[in-house]
Amino acid sequence: RDRLFRELNTDVSLRVEETESADCFKVSGRGELHLSVLVETMRREGFEFAVSKAEVIYKENEQGVKLEPMEIAYIDVPEEATGSVIQKLTQRKGTLNGMSPLASGYTRLEFEIPSRGLIGLRSQMLTATAGEAIMAHRFVDYKPFKGAIAGRNNGVLISKNQGQTTAYSIEKLQDRGKFFVDPGEEVYAGMIVGEQNKPGDLVVNIVEGKQLNNMRAAGKDKDGSIAPKILFSLEECMEYIQHDECIEVTPNFIRMRKKLLSEEDRKRAERSAKTE
Repeated sequence: RDRLFRELNTDVSLRVEETESADCFKVSGRGELHLSVLVETMRREGFEFAVSKAEVIYKENEQGVKLEPMEIAYIDVPEEATGSVIQKLTQRKGTLNGMSPLASGYTRLEFEIPSRGLIGLRSQMLTATAGEAIMAHRFVDYKPFKGAIAGRNNGVLISKNQGQTTAYSIEKLQDRGKFFVDPGEEVYAGMIVGEQNKPGDLVVNIVEGKQLNNMRAAGKDKDGSIAPKILFSLEECMEYIQHDECIEVTPNFIRMRKKLLSEEDRKRAERSAKTE
């Protein structure tokens, strides 16, 4: 608390609000980059904390209509990727205002899109354009709320147990998805260890060792057949997580986890959400 309020003395665009919980604070800034710089600075100073998914700030007009921040985005993409980029932005409630050809086989797209539609867009844009997209955006005004935006397409792989990951377990589970950890890393129950190949979350036992008996030799784990883990920066973690997840930030590690670590608690919360 003291460190956050001390930051207000030098950063005039930051806002810190206390909540009902004594150890939970609502921090508002100019965007993901602004907040990630503060998170990284505090991490290097030795603080340990959790960060939830970034959200935009909504307003209401005099008639009680919900308003959200809108931005103009300019995106330069290769001509062959134009269709894919337009599809991704329209799925995020973007409206195409203009389209013009540029030199060297590029096309400039101009979109009006909600600010919340830009959260998590960077990684998808890099994938769709093989890293060749150039994007800039600026705030325009608050306009009427455009409706819900679909979240991440794929679910995540969640560790069932606490312990050290094994090559044996990761190799067995590779057909289920991509992993964010390598063999030999410490994990705990509720920690996000990978991304599943299809929608829905999956709890996996990633610390299971090879059983040794008369029918199976110890042998050597085939580390060479395990795909390298996917590395996430802090900004990429902030884009990736959903509302029921958070980022665990410590001086030595940046991990993603479920807000509710217990599988039973998550199922109970899901059932109660459906009944409501």
